[in-house]
Amino acid sequence: MTIQAYILIQTEVGKASSVATAIRSIPGVTLAEGVTGPYDVIMRAEAPSMEEFGHAVLTKVQAVPGITRTLTCPVTN
Repeated sequence: MTIQAYILIQTEVGKASSVATAIRSIPGVTLAEGVTGPYDVIMRAEAPSMEEFGHAVLTKVQAVPGITRTLTCPVTN
């Protein structure tokens, strides 16, 4: 079963565009867009397992410069 999740991202002021661009290049990321509101970027990603999701996707996302906070919301379908 494929694990899918939305990740809501807060960035440093003025960094939303560069963060979204950097995130798009991470394998497993299917969507990364700038948004308005309490979060600056929303992304969707998938991986074959939760372990793979954590190692292959989340650790790379959290290493992107300009990110100050993330909230991961797994898809339940």
